[in-house]
Amino acid sequence: MRVVIAEDNALLREGLVLLLTSAGHEVVAVAATGPEVLPALLEHRPDVAVLDVRMPPGFRDEGLRAALEARREVRGLPVLVLSQYVEETYAAELLGDDVAGVGYLLKDRVGRVDEFLDALERVAAGGMALDPEVVTELMSRRRRDDPVEQLTPREREVLHLMAEGRDNTTIATTLCVTERSVSKHIGNVFLKLGLPPQSDSGHRRVLAVLTYLNSPSTKS
Repeated sequence: MRVVIAEDNALLREGLVLLLTSAGHEVVAVAATGPEVLPALLEHRPDVAVLDVRMPPGFRDEGLRAALEARREVRGLPVLVLSQYVEETYAAELLGDDVAGVGYLLKDRVGRVDEFLDALERVAAGGMALDPEVVTELMSRRRRDDPVEQLTPREREVLHLMAEGRDNTTIATTLCVTERSVSKHIGNVFLKLGLPPQSDSGHRRVLAVLTYLNSPSTKS
């Protein structure tokens, strides 16, 4: 894969370059400041971009802004965003209404090489990869009348894993159940969230995840 890396920390940036090249990927450009990111993405149009949320000069949300702008300019550009902490507002804004080709991981996940590379490849293929801590944080503010509250604990576990971008086989293995059971739970999730059966299952899967992640919450 062709990858663009945007990270201001030189040690982490070079570590990512070494990690990705060692795994057989090509790093076509690196960016160390916010203003460098969008031009690099538009010039190289990589298979996937790995971006820090906060970058110079403001150390606020420069990387995230570049990712959002790039996805508007290059529709569907896969982006994997890295953050030091779970930043709920940034994660929700990145997800928006399109979770295809999007990832949001905490930086310590990079040290788990296999998990990081798996997430990167999943995002590049148009899938989704969310850090479990990000999913938990996003869901901590659901309102009591959230339709997700209608789900059983097991259905919620299945939907949680769907939100991390896991396929049915992986969900079955993780929960130690059969794929048939997983399919049944997913069908119940669709029904309880009011997702129309006339939609294809892939579309309903995305809608279920969006309902899970972007359901109304009480603002503090």
